[in-house]
Amino acid sequence: MKKNKGITTFMGKPVTLLGDMVQPGEIAPNFTALAADSKPVNLSDFKGKVIIISSVPSVDTGVCAAQTRRFNTEAASLGEVVILTISCDLPFALGRFCAAEGIDKVITLSDHKDTDFGLKYGFLIEELRLLNRGIVVIDREGIIRYIEYVKENTHHPDYDAAIAAARKLI
Repeated sequence: MKKNKGITTFMGKPVTLLGDMVQPGEIAPNFTALAADSKPVNLSDFKGKVIIISSVPSVDTGVCAAQTRRFNTEAASLGEVVILTISCDLPFALGRFCAAEGIDKVITLSDHKDTDFGLKYGFLIEELRLLNRGIVVIDREGIIRYIEYVKENTHHPDYDAAIAAARKLI
């Protein structure tokens, strides 16, 4: 398994990202994660759509909650864009979070079971078994057009750049 060191930090401490870090221009690897009802969801379920994947360590932290709320708000202006928020939180926690926060436009997915997304996209933090914060934008043909691996997990991603990348595709 590939280990990527020196890419990112968590609370100022360097961490190791496991898996293959993807790049713009590559075909987006299919992955399976669990919906809030614990049913499997595949990336391929959204074939033909523009997709934003918002990767967060845990919706139970301030920055992750804000990131999810921001994309839920932005969804209204992005039309047919599918927005997935993925973390290693349990599906039940994601369901509770969405109900409490009124998250109704973002699809939350749990990567806790197999870390399939984390490993295929290079987002899995080895030391914590959490996902690194970041954003992936995929076009209608399944090609990655934008990616950000946030350098410090307590910082916000570049929302404007990701949203601009998605707008170019719709």
